[in-house]
Amino acid sequence: MTSGKDGLVIVDKPGGLTSHDVVARIRRLAGTRRVGHAGTLDPMATGVLVVGVEKATRLLGYLTLTEKQYDATIRLGLSSSTDDAEGELTKTASAKDVSPETLAKAVAELTGEIQQVPPAVSAIKVDGQRAYKLTRAGAAPELKPRPVTVYEFAVTGIRPAGDLLDVDATVRCSSGTYIRALARDLGRKLGTGGHLTALRRTWVGGYGLDAARTLDQLAERFEVMPLAEAAAAAFPRRDLSADEARRLAHGGRLPAGPPGTGTASPTAAFAPDGSLVALLAEQDGQARPLVVFA
Repeated sequence: MTSGKDGLVIVDKPGGLTSHDVVARIRRLAGTRRVGHAGTLDPMATGVLVVGVEKATRLLGYLTLTEKQYDATIRLGLSSSTDDAEGELTKTASAKDVSPETLAKAVAELTGEIQQVPPAVSAIKVDGQRAYKLTRAGAAPELKPRPVTVYEFAVTGIRPAGDLLDVDATVRCSSGTYIRALARDLGRKLGTGGHLTALRRTWVGGYGLDAARTLDQLAERFEVMPLAEAAAAAFPRRDLSADEARRLAHGGRLPAGPPGTGTASPTAAFAPDGSLVALLAEQDGQARPLVVFA
C-alpha cells in the first residue's frame, strides 16, 4: 500500500450509501476529482467496491467485466417492487411448504448459463433513459433477457419464519448478473415470490474483503493499492524485456505471449523494473495495447 495517488482503493462499502456517495468520500480523502468505481453496489448492499484514483481509473472498465462473489439472503413468500427490501412489499404466497429438495431443484435451474431479465428498477438504459427513472415515472419498460453466468449458487442456510422462508446463499457470477433478479426468479419458480433482504459482495476479480478498508479506516489512514500491484492481482501477467516495454509504451504491438497468457481477458504487461506498462489484448497472433500507463 502507498499514500501516492495512482492506484486502487478497495472499500468495504457500508449499507445506506450509494456507490456514488463512496466515490465522493474518496475524492475528498485523495484530494482529486479523478476517481471512479467498478461495478455499482445498491445502497442496501455492503462489501467490496473497487475505487480507482487518478491513472487507475483507466483500469476500471476492464475490472467491471470480471467475476464477482456475494453472500445473499433471499426471503421467499414475499415479492417486492424493486426485488429487494428497499421496495414496496407485496405478499404473494406461503413458502412454509417449500422442501429443501424443491429449493435445491429451483436453485439448480438458476445455475450455469442463464437468460436473466434485469430488475425494472435498475440502471439499465432503455432508449437513452435509465430503467429506474422510467419505472418511477409510471412507464416501466419491458426489459429483454440477457445472458449471464451463475458459476455457483450454493444454499448455506434455510430459516423458516412462519409463512416466510429465509434462504442464505453464496453466489459467484459473471459481470452483469443481478442478485436481486436471482431472488425474484427463485421465488417465481417456487410459486412463492421472493426478494433480496441482505447482500454483501465478498469478491470482485482479484480483490476480496481481506484487502478492503472501511471509510472510517481510510479517513484515519488513506492508502491506495499501487497500479502494478492492483493489475497483478486482477489480470494474467506478462513480463517484458526493456525493448518490448519501450515499444509498448509508444503504442506498438508485440507478438502474442506464450499459450495461456490471457487470450480470454486482458493481460497486464510489466517492465523489467516491475512497473505496469499496459493492458494487452491478444488477437491473430499479436498483442496490442488496450491502455498504456507508462
